[in-house]
Amino acid sequence: MRYDAIVIGAGMGGLGAGIRLAMFDRRVAILERHYVWGGLNSFYGKDGYAFDVGLHALTNYVPPGVRGAPLTRVLKQLRLRHADLALGEQGHSEVLFPGRRLAFSNEPSLLQEEVARAFPHDADRFRALWRELEASEWDLPQRETISARAVLAERLTDADLAEMLLLPICYYGSATEDDIDWGAFKILFKSIFIEGLARPEGGVRRILNLLVKRYRGLGGELRLRTGVREIVVDGGAARGVVLDDGTELECDVLLSSAGYAETMGLLSGDAPQPPVDEKERGRMTFLESISVLDRTPAELGHHATTCFYSTRDRFAYRSPESLLDFTSGLTCAPNNYRSEKPLPQGLLRLTVIANGAAWCALPEGEYAERKAELADRAIASFGEFTARESFPGGSRDDWREHTVYRDTFTPRTIRHFTGHPDGVVYGSPAKRGDGATGVDGLYLVGTDQGYLGIVGALSSGIIMANRHALVSA
Repeated sequence: MRYDAIVIGAGMGGLGAGIRLAMFDRRVAILERHYVWGGLNSFYGKDGYAFDVGLHALTNYVPPGVRGAPLTRVLKQLRLRHADLALGEQGHSEVLFPGRRLAFSNEPSLLQEEVARAFPHDADRFRALWRELEASEWDLPQRETISARAVLAERLTDADLAEMLLLPICYYGSATEDDIDWGAFKILFKSIFIEGLARPEGGVRRILNLLVKRYRGLGGELRLRTGVREIVVDGGAARGVVLDDGTELECDVLLSSAGYAETMGLLSGDAPQPPVDEKERGRMTFLESISVLDRTPAELGHHATTCFYSTRDRFAYRSPESLLDFTSGLTCAPNNYRSEKPLPQGLLRLTVIANGAAWCALPEGEYAERKAELADRAIASFGEFTARESFPGGSRDDWREHTVYRDTFTPRTIRHFTGHPDGVVYGSPAKRGDGATGVDGLYLVGTDQGYLGIVGALSSGIIMANRHALVSA
């Protein structure tokens, strides 16, 4: 069977690419190994409860009608309406470090006021940095990297302020340990602090189901439970794929959201195998626990929509030696997004950095025990930190005794549902902005191409489809 284009993976990037291709009457198939679409941003039900995977927030939020913003451009390219997303804005979020707190919201002036209060000697420098980042373009990622830590050290005099700005940005998209590329920092700073955070009513499934409906309505083919065993390369160009069941599909263009190393590993045996440097194999991954509560988070003192925290003045953003790092993380209270349709129960999500290789190597019998034990310890660690520091905004009670149900996913879970080695979330630190793989007709979309977040992933799929498959449209 022959297609104009084949897309590997039905995540945000793959769906964005598929819709764009189908809009121009290309015969396109999206191949997804699992039974549900979404990839790293998906959803599931368990014991009568509905959960999101991946989505804490949709970044890049702007109200309807804001011209030129990334969200506006994505909706225009996919011909979707802003109202269809039913986005509820965050109330406020916060960054907590020992003895320090910064609040921010979708009103940009709040963070500027907070910085002026907490770091008055750096207020002018921060305003200058803000203006620089506000004017920056959403450029394609470059292969050359510049350390954001080094740039911030030049722009700001207080290392504590730099740490507090870096923490949310690293957690929301850095594949680089203990740093982030300056280009990615600019994109994420604008996405989180200048534009803002929101949540679709009903969670990530609303966006995903909207995308799938749009794709299928345009005649696109979505094949679930359809894994790719091999990418067929002939004469130096990708010609199609061989599925797990041996079926062969041919295409003119192949777009892969599997990741660079994973995609190279699928090349047919007689194809030249481009070397994959170990530095290109990312390690950043996480454990997340989702707690269903007998009351709302606000009733327990958790008023922030998202709380990024570090128990140390200098946070560690790297794969830990042990299974988990309890010294930093984030909590998310979905109830604290503004919505016309309140959630049916209280929810609190807690995310901490994990050692993917160690989790994936655990014996089966030990795995479930360690997962429950360490998720509980991570929640306790956060509670102890906030109680010790007595931050403004009231107490943030330990929610374990108010938990009626909890589910936890680990790097091992992520590996199972995405195929990413060791459950890596943010892919390779070396992004490929042009999507090129070195094989003609084969291009990357998604994480390893370089755009970040839900809007970023959709943009990646759209831009790569436009550039590599619709050049004559």
